[in-house]
Amino acid sequence: MVNINDTVLLRKENLDMDKVRMGIIGVGNMGSGHAKSLVAGKVPEMELVAVADLNPARREWAKETLPESVAIYESGDELIDSGCCDAVLIAVPHYQHPTLAIRAFGKGLHVMCEKPAGVYTKQVREMNEAAAKTNVVFGMMFNQRTNHVYRKMHELVTGGEYGQIKRVNWIITDWYRTQAYYDSGNWRATWDGEGGGVLLNQCPHNLDLLQWICGLPVKVLAVTHNGKWHHIEVEDDVTAYMEFENGATGVFITSTGDAPGTNRFEIDLERAKIVCENDNLSVYELEENEREFCFTCKEGFKRPDGKYITVETDGQHTGHNGVLAAFAGKILHGTPLVAEGVEGIRGLTLSNAIHLSSWLGRAVEIPFDEDLFLAELNKRRATSRVKTGEEVHFDTEGTYGSKTE
Repeated sequence: MVNINDTVLLRKENLDMDKVRMGIIGVGNMGSGHAKSLVAGKVPEMELVAVADLNPARREWAKETLPESVAIYESGDELIDSGCCDAVLIAVPHYQHPTLAIRAFGKGLHVMCEKPAGVYTKQVREMNEAAAKTNVVFGMMFNQRTNHVYRKMHELVTGGEYGQIKRVNWIITDWYRTQAYYDSGNWRATWDGEGGGVLLNQCPHNLDLLQWICGLPVKVLAVTHNGKWHHIEVEDDVTAYMEFENGATGVFITSTGDAPGTNRFEIDLERAKIVCENDNLSVYELEENEREFCFTCKEGFKRPDGKYITVETDGQHTGHNGVLAAFAGKILHGTPLVAEGVEGIRGLTLSNAIHLSSWLGRAVEIPFDEDLFLAELNKRRATSRVKTGEEVHFDTEGTYGSKTE
């Protein structure tokens, strides 16, 4: 029996050191975009050698669109077992992410996982534990961490110069979707197929950024509305109140039914107010700590002095290709990833807590009872309707913006 770590070493010895041989599992909306980027050479140290999809129509698309040198498989398992790849990118319906990742780890393959890491934290925890037993590279496709605006917010908040967070507000309703979108796939917008709605599909990036920049809250009180704006069984409108360990509070609001929507991320700290709206960053810097000013100032209506300052960023937003380039760099040169795979559980923890709070009708503390969450999810899966109809593929190129897909 060959040790997994030995398999990784053998594969690396056979690897063209200028390229990582990548296989993509799932060539739907997201996977096809990644495939076209790799074929176009947008990730120089990565080569597309194989794709897999259960849908015959998507395999036909691959046959017609991709170079003849790209092998086409009927399933992710076949691709993983083929031995033709050094790494796989998993871009399939959410429940399958941990299952395929664990199988790939077992074959010594490096794994890049599309968001979300999975549907429920208990399953993702098993995936992380499996990854920890290997020497493979495991990354999450959190492409918004490459956005210069969010990177600067992370730097300003975690650097400590502006003191502790007092309040966090993010209204991200710029996710408008039509009924045609939800009707485009049998797995979409069902508890059994997708595991959730806007929280699981559109907002994993936002929830990841929120916890990456501000940390995870310790308590959540939320209301989710299922099928409020569309004919779907999962949530398309969410309002969540959050409490953080230091006493800071926050609100997270999202929807796929607002046109036009809003994207405003606001963080109040002891010595500054940081606002990101529509990819524009503003910082109002106080001359002194508001907490000290509050208890030393002798005037009842006076506010601490401050001013808007110019914040320099590098202007770079490398997106999906930047994440893949860093993934190749980690495999070939040991350079850092944009997001470690094990970090995927953090944003999902917040997503699960929001769902669970709404389902139970009460506040939920983090960490929460993962078995209780799974039991509640399975109740909804048991009554999930079976959708029929032809799957429709949408070209997502140019739709990412600051929100992503």
